Amino acid sequence: MPQRLAYVGLGANLGDARGAVQRALRRLDGLGLLRHSALYCSAPVQASGPDFVNAVAELKSGAAPLALLDALQAIELEFGRERPWHHAPRTLDLDLLIIEGTSWCDERLTLPHPRLHQRAFVLRPLLELAPAMALPGLGLLADHLPATAGQAVRRLADA
Repeated sequence: MPQRLAYVGLGANLGDARGAVQRALRRLDGLGLLRHSALYCSAPVQASGPDFVNAVAELKSGAAPLALLDALQAIELEFGRERPWHHAPRTLDLDLLIIEGTSWCDERLTLPHPRLHQRAFVLRPLLELAPAMALPGLGLLADHLPATAGQAVRRLADA
């Protein structure tokens, strides 16, 4: 597969969530990490537990979508990720959001991520990396920010 840009959402809300996201970003070096957003703090959306620490990473990868998903899920397991119920609190969550020029839909993965435009904790860090990003069917992602204004998200001071 040709090398393409891919965007991964990171989040954690158990234990040392900030440290987990920072360590996960370093772990993404092995998957072609180019750069990442600042860290953000957000209240859970359709989930329980403490506030999340979030970020978005930009990768350059030639991996097929499911191979990249498998690699991300392997990292989650290294960080102790468990899935006792849908939207359970987590030690680390890595969501494959976008692979440049790729649409994908099966039982394991939908690309672009179907709710990325509805979540401030994804949109704000993603737009920090790619402010003019547009996606088929959604248009400019920045145009979706006003609809997320009620979601509490704040940028954390640089670590």
